[in-house]
Amino acid sequence: MLLALLLLPLSGSVLVFAFRGSVAKYLALGISLVQTCLSVCLLIHFNNQPTVDSVLQYEITQSWSNYIKSSLHFGIDGMSLLLLLLTNILTPLIIFSSFNEKKPYRNSFYALILLMQFGLTGVFTALDGLLFYVFWEVTLIPIWFIAGIWGQDDKRIKVTTKFFVYTFVGSLFMLAALIFVYTHSASFALTDLYNANLDNTQQIWVFWFMFFAFAVKLPIFPFHTWQPDTYVYSPTQGSMLLSGIMLKMAVYGLLRYLLPITPAAISGTSGGIVLMLCVFGIVYGALIAMVLNDAKRIIAYSSLSHVGLISAGIFASALLTLNGTFTFEGGEGAMVQSFAHGINVVGLFYCADILFKRFGTRDLQKMGGMAKVAPKFAVLFMIILFGALGVPLTNGFIGEFILIKSVFHYNWLLGIISGLTIILAAVYLLRFYAKAMFGKGNDEVLASVKDVSYTEFIVLGIIAVFVIALGIFPKGILEMVNTSLEFIYANLI
Repeated sequence: MLLALLLLPLSGSVLVFAFRGSVAKYLALGISLVQTCLSVCLLIHFNNQPTVDSVLQYEITQSWSNYIKSSLHFGIDGMSLLLLLLTNILTPLIIFSSFNEKKPYRNSFYALILLMQFGLTGVFTALDGLLFYVFWEVTLIPIWFIAGIWGQDDKRIKVTTKFFVYTFVGSLFMLAALIFVYTHSASFALTDLYNANLDNTQQIWVFWFMFFAFAVKLPIFPFHTWQPDTYVYSPTQGSMLLSGIMLKMAVYGLLRYLLPITPAAISGTSGGIVLMLCVFGIVYGALIAMVLNDAKRIIAYSSLSHVGLISAGIFASALLTLNGTFTFEGGEGAMVQSFAHGINVVGLFYCADILFKRFGTRDLQKMGGMAKVAPKFAVLFMIILFGALGVPLTNGFIGEFILIKSVFHYNWLLGIISGLTIILAAVYLLRFYAKAMFGKGNDEVLASVKDVSYTEFIVLGIIAVFVIALGIFPKGILEMVNTSLEFIYANLI
């Protein structure tokens, strides 16, 4: 099943590229739905029992280079499976969300989305450092073309180039770090990289090289400058892929590679510095979002703030563990919130796209009155908004609670500052909703505004179901990732 999961989107991408016209989108949607079904089958047969033997499952191992001691080694644990589910749930929704749009080169557009799905699947299942880097770079190619060709405004080329340079340079730093660790270990195999013979100084250098790559991709302040413009000028589906799935590669990288390879660096000043940057990013992103009127830019800075909290929780638990208090609750909260954030941010970007299509602008000052002419949209938008706010019984609550608790457990002052995200998010997201839904609006424009279409209702409805269902039943996700995270944080000691 894992081999099928890897090969289906790649072969599907080639197949879709060969078809012209509307058949391409239906074929792409069908392939992505089969991928979703395969992921569900993996979930059904996955062993959730908290034993060391069940950490890695569905393993595939094939040597591909004895000279550099690297292999085609794939496998799944709870952390991988959760992100695979996120990828393969969101991809068909992202494809389906574009069905009402008349895009040029449609076969290429959908083929690139499937190629992106292939790269993401490889990143989340690779158990070899060099293989991980290869798939990491594979994901950059399709999103670069998607943002550059189908992006909005003439600035898209400049913005996309900046994004490409940032992420590509960051990736080179990660590659340099992985090669250095490889020279001090038996192979590129993940277990060998964990056991590399690195002294404290070497770990510090490796830490910052790898962290730079992950910090750019997330992004973490001050490596975020590419993000707002890229999210704004990308097509809606590109923004969804970037924010909903692609940044989770970096969350995964922090947990899978950075923490176990460089524990000595984290226990020193490096971990504390990064934690401070994450907490600062929480407040910085939220404060910027509060004063903006561009709908997509608000969501971009909101994402920056929420990702700062996810990263802060990861490092807070790592520092506690290294200081003698073993806990992986920060990593647990990070994984739960990553899944919730992926669902919510895709929903928010789609809502922003619907507003743009109705009003012809992203400026909140020029919107208003949408609730009285589009009640179905108003309800679905509110549910997704509640999830992003972390309202109890929505998917954003449990992860946010665990993350703030983990940071507070490490340092009460940083915990209080991190907790401001609840208040600040309420300010900018409710302001966003209030202006778009209940503002005065233009009667002439509103007269021609229609409620959500069949396609829009299905996409938003499915997202709303996930927001509520995962808020009421978060236990499944927590149980899925516990064993993996316990293993990762235990390796820090």
